[in-house]
Amino acid sequence: MDLMELLKGQLNDQLIGQLSQHIGAEPQQTASAAEGVFATILGGLANNATSEGGVSSLMAALDRDHDGSILDDLMGMVGNLTNGTANGNATNGLGILGHVLGDRQETAAAQIGQSNGLSAGQAMKLMTILAPIVMNVLGKAKSQGGLDVGSLVGMLMGSAQNAQQGGFGDLIGSVIGNVMSGNQQQANGAGGMLGSVLGSLFGKK
Repeated sequence: MDLMELLKGQLNDQLIGQLSQHIGAEPQQTASAAEGVFATILGGLANNATSEGGVSSLMAALDRDHDGSILDDLMGMVGNLTNGTANGNATNGLGILGHVLGDRQETAAAQIGQSNGLSAGQAMKLMTILAPIVMNVLGKAKSQGGLDVGSLVGMLMGSAQNAQQGGFGDLIGSVIGNVMSGNQQQANGAGGMLGSVLGSLFGKK
């Protein structure tokens, strides 16, 4: 299951139009920038999942706040965010970005904007709206797929690495460094980073 494909599948023309109007950009720019946002957030999540604490924090956040229900009415969710009436952790894009990217979110916004002819401010607006979508797609995949922690982390690692190899390597690398370097075999759980993470989680049992 490739999370990038699931995420891109959420963005129909109507939603892209709504997002474009909000950030003041052309639909083509918005669609391209959105892919960069998705890749960056996936890279950040994969980076955080290289620690036991990061995995535990992610699983807790998904169970508590991101069950995927907002995906049933994305137009409504985006509308609430753009007019300032949204509330709650499920749609708190700035909070999500703070947890996932930390002080690297401004760097990410600048890089995404520069790559798509947007200002950093426009890119940041887009990031705050798309971040809840990423978390809820991940949460829905976890709950509907019955994924345990190992399967979820493996899917996240593989999707982030696919995004890195699929044209977003420079963007992901500029934000999170070289943590995601390695081969596809490692991302699929045959060793390397994923193996060390899961070993730290379950090796002490």
